[in-house]
Amino acid sequence: MGDGGPPLLHGLPPIIDPGIRTLILGSFPSPASLAAQQYYAHARNQFWRLLSALLGEALVELDYPRRKSRLLASGIGVWDVYARCRRSGALDSAIEAGETNDFSCLGELAPQLQHIAFNGQAAGRFAPWFAARGFTAAILPSSSPAYTLAFEKKLARWATAGIGSATRSA
Repeated sequence: MGDGGPPLLHGLPPIIDPGIRTLILGSFPSPASLAAQQYYAHARNQFWRLLSALLGEALVELDYPRRKSRLLASGIGVWDVYARCRRSGALDSAIEAGETNDFSCLGELAPQLQHIAFNGQAAGRFAPWFAARGFTAAILPSSSPAYTLAFEKKLARWATAGIGSATRSA
């Protein structure tokens, strides 16, 4: 790239299956997540800790394939609003030229999907689009270490959004 700007980055594939009822949407993976090819791979990101508490499972102790499997078994999927973007560093405020994922496929990929939970304000800007299509939408405090709200307060807000309560029927 000749202009000296940040490189074009490509996001991660969704963690999704036909049984999910809740989809957690972040903005775009951090550099640590892109390097590991895993959602929320940065050691200080509280995502897996929050989900562990909400689901009553020690997700933080599991390897990544088992974490994904346990989320799906709980009726929860994960994706990001941006498929590609340019960004220097990890902050959402540094995202440039973001290209959104194609969410028109959600009806086919996740026919039971009802709830969209946005992990932070940057992703939450997309809430009206999902609400207009009949999904319930909740904007949650970011699990990022850059958002300094105490863990207990984040957990309480995530719990009131129903994360962990919209699990699959057995």
